[in-house]
Amino acid sequence: QVQLVQSGGGSVQAGGSLRLSCAVSGDKFRDFCWGFFRQRPGEDRERVATIHEDGTSIYYASSVKGRFTISQENAKNLIYLQMNSLKPEDTAMYYCGADDWSSSACGGRYLSFRDFDIWGQGTQVTVSS
Repeated sequence: QVQLVQSGGGSVQAGGSLRLSCAVSGDKFRDFCWGFFRQRPGEDRERVATIHEDGTSIYYASSVKGRFTISQENAKNLIYLQMNSLKPEDTAMYYCGADDWSSSACGGRYLSFRDFDIWGQGTQVTVSS
């Protein structure tokens, strides 16, 4: 059974940086797509960045492109989300999510939170102006 455990997050002023981590345990799927999502109160969960385990396919939401970077350490079964130039609108609960998706799908723009069934516990990110 695959489990995701998150760390990182916290509070920072606008323009600052934070890093989130997500560790996976258990047997990963053949096509393992995982990444970070965020949810503001009253809104649907938004896909922020995902990466396929083959490392060739990465997706970024347009709102974070150029500011956030997702990376993975396969040997450690870890992914990271480096968040720079943070804005107050980045304030949200951030979740690590994973599921079985091809590399092309994982890097494409059509997947949403509804297409992922495995979730971490969530971590709060708060950016003050």
